[in-house]
This record gives sequence, structure tokens and C-alpha cells, in this order.
Amino acid sequence: MPTETATERDFQALEFAYQRHADQRSAEPARHPVVIVGAGPVGLSLAIDLAQRGVRVVLLDNDHRLSTGSRAICFAKRTLEIFDRLGCGQRMVDKGVSWNVGRLYFRDAQIYSFDLLAQTGHQRPAFINLQQYYVEGYLAERAAQLPNIDLRWKNEVTQVEPAGSTEDDCVTLTITMPEGPYTLRADHVIACDGSRSAVRKQLGLESKGQTFRDRFLIADVKMEAPFPSERWFWFDPPFHPNQSVLLHRQPDNVWRIDFQLGWEADPEEEKKPHNIVPRVKALLGAEAEFTLEWASVYTFSCTRMERFRHGRVLFAGDAAHGVSPFGARGANSGVQDADNLGWKLAAVLRGEAPDALLNSYASEREAAADENIRHSTRATDFITPKSEISRLFRNAVLDLAKAHAFARTLVNSGRLSTPTTLHGSPLNTPDGDVFDGAMVPGACAVDAPMRDMAGMGNGAGWLLGRVGGDGFTALVFDDSAAASALQGAADGMAALSVVHVVQRGSPTPTTNLTTTLEDTEGLAAQRFDARPGTVYLVRPDQHVCARWRTLDATAFRAALRRALALPSNDSTP
Repeated sequence: MPTETATERDFQALEFAYQRHADQRSAEPARHPVVIVGAGPVGLSLAIDLAQRGVRVVLLDNDHRLSTGSRAICFAKRTLEIFDRLGCGQRMVDKGVSWNVGRLYFRDAQIYSFDLLAQTGHQRPAFINLQQYYVEGYLAERAAQLPNIDLRWKNEVTQVEPAGSTEDDCVTLTITMPEGPYTLRADHVIACDGSRSAVRKQLGLESKGQTFRDRFLIADVKMEAPFPSERWFWFDPPFHPNQSVLLHRQPDNVWRIDFQLGWEADPEEEKKPHNIVPRVKALLGAEAEFTLEWASVYTFSCTRMERFRHGRVLFAGDAAHGVSPFGARGANSGVQDADNLGWKLAAVLRGEAPDALLNSYASEREAAADENIRHSTRATDFITPKSEISRLFRNAVLDLAKAHAFARTLVNSGRLSTPTTLHGSPLNTPDGDVFDGAMVPGACAVDAPMRDMAGMGNGAGWLLGRVGGDGFTALVFDDSAAASALQGAADGMAALSVVHVVQRGSPTPTTNLTTTLEDTEGLAAQRFDARPGTVYLVRPDQHVCARWRTLDATAFRAALRRALALPSNDSTP
């Protein structure tokens, strides 16, 4: 728990109380089902997810404070939807700066603008900007509300002994505290301890990839400014020639500015205020008034571990993979790692699924990391050309993009984070029917406005609020008989909720067997390419894993078994 009540501006200075624990005095090392190492956004998200599923979690962090400065600030629509399920999404949105529009400039002229969420009918914006310490603070306060989470500050993991080969083996951790070391045992350890992961180092594992020879300055400045809440990116601007600049608005009238510096820049010199202030004034104008809140100089790499699972130790977030900051793919992909792993680990611990289900976490999120690294590397190559020929090509593209739409597809200031479609996942059931649209098996379900036909409250709501979470969801369109037939389709395998989506103006249902939602604007049917009788099976993390034009109960049960990595049996094909 925090040592004091947090206010909106306390989070940067907030300290969490160190407390001794009974495990330190135990004659034999205590054993826990799950130990998570690292209480950043990824570790906290995973701990909350597991706790809400009834899993007891020990969460260790070597510090007792939240992050400083802006660090990760852009949190994508998909991540906000995950935070909704964790119980703190609205708080994030209320505090954050919502934005959908970005503008690109080349030298002294705007090239074009783009809207990341041009469609209506979504609960959450494309992005919010919110300093990482707020995100961590809200997650930490949510974690403190959950009795299944034992959050231990100033607990540094200094030794990891992996499990052996027998079923009862566990991971042994040596933890150093102010009073000295103690030992814990865990059925599963999840390393969420960042790019310099101590767990990874203790196991002798590596994260490999490409380090980019460039430096960037982050300057957080506080000022009153009339600029809109948009993402502004400059290539080769007159006020910072031959380099790039990025401007973002954050809460509390704090603006983040990223200046490309070049590889030869001296990091310590560039962080000094007398060097930062002239750069900011060159951007904002000589008369601009601001205060410098925080600064950092960074380089970056695009790297990942070869495998994210090593027996009973699994890696997530920056501990498993790293990308450049262009595209906001770091923290967002890490939270999506947690979203992918939480329901699977809970299912294995409850005996609903075999240990093999955890292998799908590794394969799915390794593929997602490859996608993020690919996008991140391409963006970096475009932003920081490594040869004169590359620079000439880039500048020609930027010139053409002012007037020609085809060239705009080649401009890359960071392909902004979107959820990975899990093509080829072993948990997917391939389509046997013809569908159009993006909701293929492996895709993340999209939202749409709904009205609860049961009339609870004002009856308004959103589709994703009723899909996934505690278990699987059968999403049935305009077929009450199919919806009723699916009530017992899980046959004890896993929790299954049935959501019946009906067209606008449909009569109030006379049965209470299903949740019935009215598709008030027809967007759900459009986005899922649904006809009467269409059925989708959606995982607890809201990824589609199977779909049919008409219900086949046998095929439905087979798809559910497949999504849990259960072997097929005589009654399923």
C-alpha cells in the first residue's frame, strides 16, 4: 500500500512502504502458484488479471517508487480495452489526453494528416497520452484492492534456479531485501522486469537483435499552449535541420518533445538545461514560456528472446522483446502479452487446460513481437536514413506525399500500435464458411454500441463489455434457438457465456436463458459480417478463435477443446 494517499500529482514522488513478510521467517521456503517479477505496467496488469480470475499472485519489485518522467506515454485503444477489464480503464481515459489525429511535416510545410479512428461507434479513442507513472499508479492502486495480490516492494530477485524435469518441481528464487535474503518457490515465474531483466540474466538467456546508432532527447516541458491534442511529427524541420522532431501533449499541461540528435551527440551534455532550452525555443518560438520538468537521452534496439517460455519461467514485455519508441509498440505490446497469458495460466492452474496451453502464449506473442519489430525497424530506417541514397529516396517520397496519396503509404513516422491478428495460432479453428471483413480467427474482437434488452440501468453499453473476461463467449447473431442451444455447449470444459445480438427494433426476448443485446446502429453485424445464425467463439482475451454461418454443436465443442489445447476425443472430429 502507498505510504500516503495519492493525489494526481503525487505519483512521481510517491513511495510505497517496505514491509517484512512471514515468508522471510519460514523454516522452509514458501511455495506460491505464481510469482511475477517486476511491478511495471506489464507485471501489474498480469497480476490484476490473474487475481480477478481467483489466482493468488506474489508480485516482486526491486524498487519502491513508480517511474519518473513520461517514458511510455501513448496507450492504444486495445490496451485501454484491457484496462477496462482490469477495472481502471475509465480512470486512465479521464486523466489522459485522447487523440486520433496525427500531422506530418516535411521541412516547413505540412504533408498531410491522418485519423486513426475515422469510424464512429467505438467506446475508446485510438490513443490516449498518459505519463507512465499515472498508468503504474492507477494499476498499483487497483492491485491494492485485490486480496489475491501480495505486492512486495524492495524485493530484488538475485538468483533463479529453474525447475527440474519432474511434475512437482518448481522454480526457486533468492530474494534480497533490506534485512538480507530469503527464498521462495513458485510453480510458475513470470519475468516482467524490463529490458535488463535480472531473471533473464540469471538463467543465462539473451535477447538478440539490432541496436540503432542514433540518439534522441526527450524533453518534458510544462506550458500553456493552444496546440490541439494531436501527434505532430517533423522531418528535417528548419528549427532542427537534418533531424526529426515529435510533439505530444500530456496531462497537466506537460508536453513531450523528442529531438533526434545523431549518434555523435554527447548524452550527458544534451541533458543539461542550457542545451535543451534553445532547442525547445527554436520549436516553440523565442518568446515561449515553459519550465523543463524532465529530460532523458535514449538509444534503442529492436530485439527479442528466441523463446518466451523456458519451462516454468515465462517472459513478457520488455524482458522478452524490445522495439523503438516510434509507433508506441513497447508498453502496448507488453500489456497485450499479459492479456494473452493471464487466462491461459489461470486455466492451467485450475486444471481446465493442459500445460501445453502455455506453449501457445509463447508462439502467439513471439509472432506478435516479430510483427512489432518489423514495423519498428522499418519506421526507424525511414526516420533515420543510413546513407545519402536512402535520404534522397525518403525526401523524394515526402515531397510526393504532399499531393499524391500513393506516396503517403510509403511515409513512415511509426506505424502506430494495433493489436496483432494471431494468424496460424494452434488455438484457432480455420474457417469452413465464407466470411468477409477483418474478424478472422485470431483477430481481436472490435467494439460496437449496444442496448441491453434486459433494461438494466439505462440499457446502454458496449459489446466488448460483455465479451471475454471470465471465460469464453459464444456470440450469436439473430438466432434465439442457437443461443439457447449453446447454453450447455461447454459441457464443463470452461466457463462459457452466450451473448445474443439482435437487430435494431427487435422485440424484447421472452427467455432469460441468454444475454440479449440490441445492435443499435447495426455496426456489430457489419464489423463481424454477420447474418442471422452466425456464431463466433471468442476467447477470454477477446480474440476470435472460430466462427460459423450456422450452429454445429459438435464443431463448436471441438473448437472450444482446440482453444484450450485439449486433445480431441471420440465425440469430436
